[in-house]
Amino acid sequence: QVPLVESGGGLVQPGGSLRLSCTASGFTLDFYPMGWFRQAPGKEREGVSCIRSSDGSTFYADSVKGRFTISRDRDKVYLQMNSLKPEDTAVYYCARSDRNCDRYKYPNVEYDYWGQGTQVTVSS
Repeated sequence: QVPLVESGGGLVQPGGSLRLSCTASGFTLDFYPMGWFRQAPGKEREGVSCIRSSDGSTFYADSVKGRFTISRDRDKVYLQMNSLKPEDTAVYYCARSDRNCDRYKYPNVEYDYWGQGTQVTVSS
C-alpha cells in the first residue's frame, strides 16, 4: 500500500494556478519533513520543494521560486502553484523525507516514500 496520495492535478492554461494536496496513511505526516518532486516525460526527477517539520523552513528549486508555495497542516501537505508555465508540465509526487530537506534537490536521495503522483499539464 502506497502511504501517500496526491490530488489536485489537472489541465490549466499558462498563467493559471493549481493547488496540490497530499495525504498520508500509516504514519503521522506532521512528524516528518515532506516535499514535492516532479518528473516530465524523458527527463530526470526534479526536486521542487521541501518543508521541515521542526521549524517549518521551506526550500524551493530556482525554477519555481516565487511562484510555488509549500505548506502543511497536521494531516496534509500542499503545493500552491501560481503563474504556471508549460515547462511545469510533469507528474508531481508528494514524498516523505528522511534527510530533513538537506538534499531535496536530489529526490532519489532525499525521500524514502512517495505517492503515485498527479499529472499537471500546462497548455493553451
